[in-house]
Amino acid sequence: MTIWRKLLTALKDDRLDEAERDVLLAQAAVRIAADRCAPRQRPTADEVVTVAREEFAALIDPGQARAALATWGRGDG
Repeated sequence: MTIWRKLLTALKDDRLDEAERDVLLAQAAVRIAADRCAPRQRPTADEVVTVAREEFAALIDPGQARAALATWGRGDG
């Protein structure tokens, strides 16, 4: 399933609150930012914030981006 489809499915889930949706959005932004990086490079929090804004028209803060990057770095994201 594509990142977009997973994100849209999650955002429609009435069981999730706003904070949980923000986490999912940040994780999706990390995945897209990582796909755009050069091989063996990690995206920065600023790049993740930019992807969220430009691709999803959503605002996340650098702290949310860093948390999502940490999750992705563990292989959970």
